Amino acid sequence: MKLKPVKQGERIRLRGSEAARPEGLPDDDELKARTEKLVQQLIDLQVALYAESKRALLVVFQARDAGGKDGAVKRVFGPLNPQGTYVQSFKAPTEEELAHDYLWRVHHFVPQKGYIGIFNRSHYEDLLVPRVKGLVPPKVWRKRFRQINDWERTLAENGVTILKFFLHVSRDEQKARFLERLDDPTKNWKFRPEDLEARGMWKDYSRAYSDIFKRCSTPWAPWFIVPSDDKRVRDYLVAHRVVRALKRMNPQFPAADPDVLAWRDKIK
Repeated sequence: MKLKPVKQGERIRLRGSEAARPEGLPDDDELKARTEKLVQQLIDLQVALYAESKRALLVVFQARDAGGKDGAVKRVFGPLNPQGTYVQSFKAPTEEELAHDYLWRVHHFVPQKGYIGIFNRSHYEDLLVPRVKGLVPPKVWRKRFRQINDWERTLAENGVTILKFFLHVSRDEQKARFLERLDDPTKNWKFRPEDLEARGMWKDYSRAYSDIFKRCSTPWAPWFIVPSDDKRVRDYLVAHRVVRALKRMNPQFPAADPDVLAWRDKIK
């Protein structure tokens, strides 16, 4: 299986069964080996992207609570050179951020040329939380589909390749992960009572996400739905799509400067 982008205008139903491990994938050992090979390719491509320093890659992760964003970032991007990669998380906006337009705090973290930037949650939170919790009227959040598409298109036209991943977990898997967090002293700090509030609004968030995929999966910033109940599957599919995107970007090492090479004979 390989991830395909959501078609613009396509209605996606987030069924629990579609979060499960897809058929046709190799066994766990082979999947792990393939993922490690992809990560090594990603390491090499990142070096070329950083050296070229003409374009950037932005990877957006969205998911329900306990959806596996941290794990995907760690396993796929963790081995990369931190000099050319960074991760930015977006939590509830501060008072200063609320005093600006909702994209103000996000634009500051768009990766510079040569970098891979990863958003752990993103500007799409402003199309989810305000809508589901009724923080702003529909006439406000409905405009944001177009505004976000226009903003992402501006980035794409200025050298930023954008990939957006929704890590799709089933309701049963989320419950299992919540219980695991509570039972594991190294993970229970991650659990928040507010997570249960969002779980109680499962259908509302599903509808909101469905509208996002339908209206904001574009040729210049596509959405990918990643079946994520199995973490090994999740990591493999994300790594495969990121490597494919970088290969298409085909970053090149800069040509050597003849004046610099002339110093070779002067080194004693």
